[in-house]
Amino acid sequence: MNKLIVKKFGGTSVANAERIEAVADLVAKSVEDGNEVVVVLSAMGKSTDDLIKLSKEINPNPDLREYDALVSTGEQISVALLAMALQKRNIKGKSFTAYQLGIRTNSMHSRARILDVQVKKIKEEISNGVVPVITGFQGMNDEGDITTLGRGGSDTTGVALAVALEASECQIYTDVDGVFTTDPRLYDKARLLKKVTFEEMLELSSMGAKVLQLRAVEYASKYQMPIRVLSSFNAGEGTLIEEEDESMERPIVSGISSIDSEAKLTLRGVPDIPGVAAKILGPISEAGIEIDVIVQNISAENTTDFTFTVNEDDAVAAEAILLEMSNSFGGGLVEVDSDIAKISIVGRGMRAHAGIASKMFEALANEQINILLITTSEIKISVVIKRDSMKDAIVCLHDAFDLDKELDN
Repeated sequence: MNKLIVKKFGGTSVANAERIEAVADLVAKSVEDGNEVVVVLSAMGKSTDDLIKLSKEINPNPDLREYDALVSTGEQISVALLAMALQKRNIKGKSFTAYQLGIRTNSMHSRARILDVQVKKIKEEISNGVVPVITGFQGMNDEGDITTLGRGGSDTTGVALAVALEASECQIYTDVDGVFTTDPRLYDKARLLKKVTFEEMLELSSMGAKVLQLRAVEYASKYQMPIRVLSSFNAGEGTLIEEEDESMERPIVSGISSIDSEAKLTLRGVPDIPGVAAKILGPISEAGIEIDVIVQNISAENTTDFTFTVNEDDAVAAEAILLEMSNSFGGGLVEVDSDIAKISIVGRGMRAHAGIASKMFEALANEQINILLITTSEIKISVVIKRDSMKDAIVCLHDAFDLDKELDN
């Protein structure tokens, strides 16, 4: 019985004609091996960035319906070109937009969520020997308007199609060999991981690992769709992301993620009364600003300090909301610090081992790295530090937990 595989290729994988030809070779090899293949593509290289820049030149605050109509065009170019390249190899490649196939989303332009994937047409094409080449990153709402899924949204398109088609796995091709213990560009001792659980990948993605879009991992985890992260440049098995089973190794710490694009905001002198956190965070959330780390200090003289982090791009808008909150609370000081980074250690083995936090803090202390904020979950510890200490923190933690070494089986 043939395996059905969904292959998603990112922008660097289809950046130019040469790369598109290379992707066509990879797809052709999979077809020759007897697989049924569905392909999902991002736009070529930095073309989406170029379209965003162009939109800002015309209107710094564009209407989001028109914004989506513009930025969705990049994928239409890449799918048509790959279909041509497959046809040249005597493979029946055929390009489709998400609009044509009925990938339905909500109406949240620029960050829409997939609601439904119609697969009848895709299955008909596959049964006729066609390799469908589908635009990632986009869908259509109930009004028939084009929507886009946010940065990295093609990952979610690939996973959603794999789930709807009941594929064997969703293969995400990128410019790295898979998921590493940390960013190999920041530390050359980073080690490629053979397997990672959905739970670990969710934490790594949410804490700054840029290999996969967080929503794609959430979708795959919900429907138990295995994801394999591979390089479109180098041969290899990549990293398999799947549900945990008893045969999988249980490292205490699997990896370190980092992010240096957040800002820390503090509202001082907040009245220490029930419901005050909701009063602060409610307007932030209503403005579409995602909040990360949240810390509320111990009350002193019936007031407290309230601190949280947001994406650096949202810091100005969040500060304006906090200033309004400050006036309603009696004029407490608002502080913004954009010179921060967040470092997280993640591992499902942390559940059964004590002393992980103290080991992490000791390693940072030995490098004279000051911790500004701390947050934890069952399999994660995150710290906020000064941005210029990020690389030193990654190196010392990677060494402290011996992440360059394979576990003994």
